[in-house]
Order: sequence, then C-alpha cells, then structure tokens
Amino acid sequence: MSAVELAAGVSGSLGSIGYGLSAIGPGIGVGIVFGNGTQALARQPEAAGLIRANQILGFAFCEALALIGIVMPFVFGQ
Repeated sequence: MSAVELAAGVSGSLGSIGYGLSAIGPGIGVGIVFGNGTQALARQPEAAGLIRANQILGFAFCEALALIGIVMPFVFGQ
C-alpha cells in the first residue's frame, strides 16, 4: 500500500490529526521548562522569584505554540 493510497483512505479531519501531532512539541516544552525550573530552585532557593518568573514566561511561550496549532487547521482547512 503506497503512501497516497493510505492518505486517501484516512477518513475524518486531517486538521485534527495535525493538531494532535503539533501538541507534542509544546507538551515536551512545558515539561522541560518546569523540570529545569525545579532543578534550579533546588540548587539556588534564594533566586526563587527570578526562576519562577522565567518559568511562567517559558510556559506562556510554549502554550502560545499550542494555541497557534489549534487555530491553523481552521485558517488553512478546506
């Protein structure tokens, strides 16, 4: 079975499949942000305010990618 036949046999919205795949990246990013933030807090508890602010900023950027991924199938869908 070729790739063209396989793609033609997929029923449903390919946009939702694309979003599911695009949600992997921000999920990994959020895990990295909070994992490294926890390690940084354990190493330097006196810098908690700065580390927490950077964690929130990194989380916001990762979630912005996820929101863009939600919108793109509607923008470019047919």
